[in-house]
Amino acid sequence: MHILLIHQAFTSLNEAGGTRHYEIATHLIAKGHRMTIITSPISYLTGQKSANSNQKSQTSTNGLKIFRTYAYPALHKSFIHRVINFVSFMVSSFIKGLQVSQVDLVWGTSPPIFQAVSAWLVARLKHVPFLFEVRDLWPAFAIEAGILKNPLLIQLSLWLERFLYRHADLVVVNSPGYIEHVKNKGAKQVKMIPNGSDVSMFTPKGKGKNFRKKHGIENKFLVIYAGAHGISNDLTVVLYAAELLTKNSKIHFILVGDGKEKPVLQKKAHELHLSNLIFLEPVSKNQMAEVLAAADACVAILKPLELYKTTYPNKVFDYMAAGKPVLLVIDGVIRNVVEDANCGLFIQPGNADDLAEKTVWLSQHSAKAREMGKAGRQYITNKFDRSVLADQFISIFQELMKNG
Repeated sequence: MHILLIHQAFTSLNEAGGTRHYEIATHLIAKGHRMTIITSPISYLTGQKSANSNQKSQTSTNGLKIFRTYAYPALHKSFIHRVINFVSFMVSSFIKGLQVSQVDLVWGTSPPIFQAVSAWLVARLKHVPFLFEVRDLWPAFAIEAGILKNPLLIQLSLWLERFLYRHADLVVVNSPGYIEHVKNKGAKQVKMIPNGSDVSMFTPKGKGKNFRKKHGIENKFLVIYAGAHGISNDLTVVLYAAELLTKNSKIHFILVGDGKEKPVLQKKAHELHLSNLIFLEPVSKNQMAEVLAAADACVAILKPLELYKTTYPNKVFDYMAAGKPVLLVIDGVIRNVVEDANCGLFIQPGNADDLAEKTVWLSQHSAKAREMGKAGRQYITNKFDRSVLADQFISIFQELMKNG
């Protein structure tokens, strides 16, 4: 079978960002199937040209075909520019999608939701099934976080969301917390394939010695956050926790990644005189193993909003696969995973004092921290291994094609 995926935020292993779809595509091709991906030359994480932006088309060594179509470049300049970027990719990906031949199924994914319109329309014009994957409850998250405020845009966004749910042959969600929402919005058929991780990418026995030496932190208890620096990520709480621990010479924080809020966070860190916290540029998935190997603990954090209790953040699964204890500043369904695996500590969202206190506790109980890390990696291997999840996608594709 030949699957066409339209995904503006797609990233390969040599780029920064989540590689869920690359890993699934690689597995699908290894099973003898074909996959074509249409994506943007602009990094969804940084707003800059991606590592592969000069290649309008690319065939990887495993046979994966990737096309990069036009997207308005000013992704992070303002909300209006961001919308223009999304719409421009929606149009260009639709045109390219029509040119891809012998497609058996079109896979659309959100966020951003606009690209799913392209996927739906291409699928209908090609008379093949349309699978809509929901990785984020947009626009609900944007509305609750205060990012989307214009009443007209909110109404249009809610209409578009309901339209796509109702017209998808199947809606796939990556968190159990999303199921009720998409059903209430009109999805006819819903299945859950959760986020997970490829444990083979990570080396928990490594200590990241070169990384530590490079940044002058050989003898520290190192706490790492790796991911987007956006409004929803609430990283100011990490800064305030670091401020509370400035007199503790043993503990050091590193924030790896990029996003619209990074300059604001860097300015705040300077104002707080944080000598125990540094910012690093985003790294590719190929380099993430070394970064996480250097960590003694990893932070996952979101704003204390009710809707965020529904999400399964991908970084938590990578932290667990890397064998690191998780400082989880998120409540809800992902808390259930961490507590069931016994692989970390829950911190009340928005509470810098609690984060500082739990960080100190972990630094004082290194044996327990290592035990949590091992438990998390084993849990991922047993329940959230990417290859098993990829097989579930293949089964769904085949079922849709059979019924379609």
